[in-house]
Amino acid sequence: MKVVKFGGSSLATGSQVQKVLDIIQADEDRRIVVVSAPGKRFDGDIKVTDLLKSYADQTIAGADTTEILMTILARYQEIAAYFLLEDDVIISQIKQQLIHLNRVHYPSFDHLYAAFMGHGELLNAQLIAAVMQKKGLPATFVSPAELGITVTGSPRSARLDQESYHAISNYQIDDSRLLIIPGFIAYTNDGYAATFSRGGSDITGAILARGFHADLYENFTDVSAIYTVNPKIVPHPQSISEMTYREMRELSYAGFAVFHDEAIIPVIEANIPINVKNTNDPQAPGTMIMPNHAVNPSNPVTGIANDNRFAALYLHRYLLNREVGFTLKILQILATYNVSYEHMPSGIDDMTIIFDKAQLTPEIKAHISHDIYATIAPDELEWLDDYAIIMIVGEGMQQHIGTFSKITDALSEAGINLPMINQGASQISTMIGVPVDRMNEAVHVIYHAVF
Repeated sequence: MKVVKFGGSSLATGSQVQKVLDIIQADEDRRIVVVSAPGKRFDGDIKVTDLLKSYADQTIAGADTTEILMTILARYQEIAAYFLLEDDVIISQIKQQLIHLNRVHYPSFDHLYAAFMGHGELLNAQLIAAVMQKKGLPATFVSPAELGITVTGSPRSARLDQESYHAISNYQIDDSRLLIIPGFIAYTNDGYAATFSRGGSDITGAILARGFHADLYENFTDVSAIYTVNPKIVPHPQSISEMTYREMRELSYAGFAVFHDEAIIPVIEANIPINVKNTNDPQAPGTMIMPNHAVNPSNPVTGIANDNRFAALYLHRYLLNREVGFTLKILQILATYNVSYEHMPSGIDDMTIIFDKAQLTPEIKAHISHDIYATIAPDELEWLDDYAIIMIVGEGMQQHIGTFSKITDALSEAGINLPMINQGASQISTMIGVPVDRMNEAVHVIYHAVF
């Protein structure tokens, strides 16, 4: 049995939905279908999830929400009309649910945003199930609550309650029916809607693959494979035919947008392979993501990822390495302001702490600087906001000598300085920091050095 997830671009229009139906009917093992909210139909279009965020913004502001509500409804009507369902009861149901959203009392704005934005998937799953029924397919909409999926933590970055796996595995599956399940959204034990972090339909699919003990998790998107580097930076890069779970984790974290970095964890725990495929080219083999022992790397480097969402704090103090508890003091200061760090490479007198910029405000940075000066008295302290990270990942790097020297030599010839180099503890990744304005150039140089 296969769990199959379709992304927003795969469900943006009626013609795209028809491709999804064809894919499902082409393989009788595709029984569990996870759907995203309708995505962009064309460049410059707005995803339904973003429209729902605007609906939430206007609701909080007390504004007239008639226009945004009708804009959202029109996206579902467009798909329904393609399948001659424009006057069907399903559109009335979707409209009523959209109207009801801004009539509910929520415990907090975060709860409100989670409910509004999670409805993109919830409503689309209902619509897709209705479309399938219209086409004569035995499809049933199933909500996360009915499956017993419960979450804890922040309403907009929820964490799965591990008891959910037991509930999912006990759900009675009728082998003659297709289950259509919304991604991204789940519910707390108190019945409030919550969402996984953005892109969380991937997480839902992985949870269901593990819970239903699937043989394969198929993740359909709009590319025919995962590429070795961002095609927007390096045109026509090599594709990756297979990679390991931990390679995908490293690359997703550092900027690969094809697959959510948290989504791979449930399938790793269950040893379920993932096949990333293209809705627009379903015959293409795609990229297989598998356990480490199942992959025999043919190249030292599997992929190069990059992201400029980071900021860094550099501090220098002589004999830093001799002071017991130095790092503990830093972590206690960060914890005071509820800030986590991403990486912390250090030397005998120097330390660089790398953060996701989304956590930082000018006030928080000022407070952290003040507390570090007061507690540690560094000789030098500097925030580096112009900071990008490039991650070079490959299981084969452990067996091939000289790969990194090729990279540094090429960057040196291009005149690109490296303010930070960090070898990952897994020994399959190397992280380098570069100025943001030279990130794309550095990616080009590295790609041509290793591929």
